[in-house]
Amino acid sequence: MAKVFIYDTTLRDGSQGEGISLSVEDKLKIAGKLDYLGVDYIEGGWPGSNPKDLEFFRRAKELIFKHARLTAFGSTRRPGVRPEEDANLNALLEAGVKTVAIFGKSWDFHVVEALKTTLEENLSMIRETVSYLKNKNLEVIYDAEHFFDGYKNNGEYALKTLQAAAEAGADWIVLCDTNGGSLPDEVNRIVKEVKSRIKTPLGIHAHNDGELAVANSLAAVRAGVDMVQGTINGFGERCGNANLISVIANLEYKMGYRCLPEGCLRRLTEVARYVSEIANVVLPGHQPFVGQSAFTHKGGVHVSAVLKDSRTYEHIPPEVVGNRRRVLVSELSGISNLRYKAQELDLDIPIDAPETRKVIQRIKELEYQGFQFEGAEGSLELLLRKAFGQYRQHFQLESFKIIVEKRAEQETISEAVIKIRVDDRVVHTAAEGNGPVNALDNALRKALEEFYPVIREMHLTDYKVRVLDEKDATAAKVRVLIESRDKTSSWSTVGVSTNIIEASWQALLDSMDYALLKQQKEKTAKRGLR
Repeated sequence: MAKVFIYDTTLRDGSQGEGISLSVEDKLKIAGKLDYLGVDYIEGGWPGSNPKDLEFFRRAKELIFKHARLTAFGSTRRPGVRPEEDANLNALLEAGVKTVAIFGKSWDFHVVEALKTTLEENLSMIRETVSYLKNKNLEVIYDAEHFFDGYKNNGEYALKTLQAAAEAGADWIVLCDTNGGSLPDEVNRIVKEVKSRIKTPLGIHAHNDGELAVANSLAAVRAGVDMVQGTINGFGERCGNANLISVIANLEYKMGYRCLPEGCLRRLTEVARYVSEIANVVLPGHQPFVGQSAFTHKGGVHVSAVLKDSRTYEHIPPEVVGNRRRVLVSELSGISNLRYKAQELDLDIPIDAPETRKVIQRIKELEYQGFQFEGAEGSLELLLRKAFGQYRQHFQLESFKIIVEKRAEQETISEAVIKIRVDDRVVHTAAEGNGPVNALDNALRKALEEFYPVIREMHLTDYKVRVLDEKDATAAKVRVLIESRDKTSSWSTVGVSTNIIEASWQALLDSMDYALLKQQKEKTAKRGLR
């Protein structure tokens, strides 16, 4: 099985993406997770460009990597400056790493217009920089910036830049599609032509401006490169870099190459979600391989087929990359969806009974009214348990009243007064909040905590409101989605009404009710283990 080396540049190229700002602590955490995944190289940053990267490399010396080689990034020497006098190169040496990546110009247009120097001086910059670093006993990766554009415009000069790096002793030469505009057939053809002229091991560094970074990376591997550079989740400037998650999954599972240590492929989903969390960027639900929706089925025909054999609508088993299959229940559902969901929730449901079809019809009616159970599985489980007599009512609402007071030059004050019944006791209490929903949440908690202390362990983590019928203006129906969390997991609930307070109450009620149901299930499970 041929080996393809994985070079991760999330901490440098990935952090150049809009909306991404990684602290030194963030970068150290991600570096540890990348080593856990098993990548071969981790590019930590450009120590000559900013104090943050200098600090990262200083602290990274304390890290012990089991697999990856930490790499520092920089450029060739400046025009007219000797390598030993170049501040950026000296910063690379001070980073204390054994591998460095140096980028240089391969496109004559860039040499003349961006660097404002001669083509010959550019070749000297490449040659002298690589030679200087090799003499310091470093592994040198030469990144040929804008190589594909340069090759298409002036192929002979672009090749001369590679030859300069090779003759100086570069360990790797990486062909960069820096503007991200090349096509897979172009990449494949050009890599083959380069490979016939350059004997140094080759790599590919593709950007995603044409949404082809992954395809171009795979095409380059087919043509003979032995290294792929990219970022986790495709983070990067403009439209991003090649998404290493998809690159690795395709290379290992579908193309027969070895990228990661044995058993590490199943860590892809965990690592993708971890990096997104640290970067404070929502992982797209539809991201291939690792997204929440990557193996999610909604249509009844699809679900029926998947239950018979998952290969009918899944290109790989989700467990291979550490993901899982999900089946949604919605207006498109059939008996198969309900059967799968019942198994998942460990519900004893008579699948072939007439009442089961009534439940499906009820779900479709509610979805027509605006409910959305695919994003509110807490409310769905409560609905199913109620329909099939597997639900215990924990409390009843007697009434609630919300008072919103606004005084001139003062903040608005919200107060909720609530009366609930728990068994034979009636509790009447009140609480204030930042707004009417927060006040209602606080009042309900205050009333329930005496009876159900577990309520103290849960909290709301997200609250979303969507207007369903914009044309009705202020009389429009709204859907409220609430996400809640306790020490072990999270769940979502939904409410729909023309009154935002009523919709919020429905979602809030389900949220509390589901927390109590969850505790009940956990107690039952513990008794079953005894």
